[in-house]
Amino acid sequence: MINHVYGDNVFRTTIVCIDEYDNKTPIGRIYNAYFEEGVNFHSTIELLLTLESMLESMNWPQSYSERRLFKSVEDAPEPKKAENEIREGELATFSLRILFRQNSSWQGELVWHEGNQSESFRSAFELLMLINSAMSNE
Repeated sequence: MINHVYGDNVFRTTIVCIDEYDNKTPIGRIYNAYFEEGVNFHSTIELLLTLESMLESMNWPQSYSERRLFKSVEDAPEPKKAENEIREGELATFSLRILFRQNSSWQGELVWHEGNQSESFRSAFELLMLINSAMSNE
């Protein structure tokens, strides 16, 4: 297994557990040491929005641009907390480290535990493509 040591900044690494991948729709859980409990997601957009919300809460990495929206988001629904505290996905487990939030996207590194592979990504789209390629190999 690829092992990354991030020192005392362990909260900067997020674990993404994928339990189902039906018709290219990921369903699973997200864990980060900064938060007490994991969070469930049931779609690609929910995965991305939950990750962005976590990054905003931690204020790390800081965004280099203002988020543009058609309307303001005031009362966003609370994400459902993960019931299964096992931090491994039934289908796949990824360690995600977002290093930068530039050009209205994310840049970082994704480690696929089962495939024993690590890849850098330059955008959220590229991140999704890496996850999809790993799930297609499953």
